[in-house]
Amino acid sequence: MMTYFTTIDLTDMTFSKVAIILIVSTLLGAIISLLYGFTHRKTVYDHAFNTTLLLLPLIVSIIIMLVSNNIARAFSLAGVFTLVRFRSAIADTRDIAYILSSVGIGLAMSLGMITYALMITAFITIVLVTIHFLKLDVQRKTHAKLKIIIPENLNYTHVFDDIFEKYAISSQLSRVKTTDFGTMFELTYLIKLKTSIDQKAMIDELRVRNGNLSITLTTDYISLVSE
Repeated sequence: MMTYFTTIDLTDMTFSKVAIILIVSTLLGAIISLLYGFTHRKTVYDHAFNTTLLLLPLIVSIIIMLVSNNIARAFSLAGVFTLVRFRSAIADTRDIAYILSSVGIGLAMSLGMITYALMITAFITIVLVTIHFLKLDVQRKTHAKLKIIIPENLNYTHVFDDIFEKYAISSQLSRVKTTDFGTMFELTYLIKLKTSIDQKAMIDELRVRNGNLSITLTTDYISLVSE
């Protein structure tokens, strides 16, 4: 009878078994990462999260292989994660991948698996260096937050739609705030800009529409998701 599902017995780990798990888990992570990028291609999202999605299956596979069925190791690992969670502030999602990598390698060393720790470290290093040179974790400058001040007598509902249609792939009015004792509105848009546009030309057209009041354009992702 043909076997459709193959299970690798990790009770006796070999170089070939570990290599297969590392490679397949990375490929599966790449599929999830590409899928996330495809489904969010017209929205504002953290591109560094794609890198994390690519690496997480690899790192989790490493950790599970090392923990195996040993309950004591599992509780020890849970304690390590608790310390990481409450003692470290994660500002960048890529940091999580590095933290988990360090935990996995450290666990391998603590179990005396020096050769496997070297192999895992080399493989993760190759993956991270490849990501770096391919610039998969570089933030795209097409995502932007736009803050525009307009006078209270200007209807903000669709006032900039024609300009956004010219310069942006998508736009979303995410926040409306009154300012200067109610005499002004501060509009906050999340937009995805078209490639190779003239940002100055766009801002100039917006200034004509809002009466040359303040306009702030931000492309840094941390600033995008913060108020």
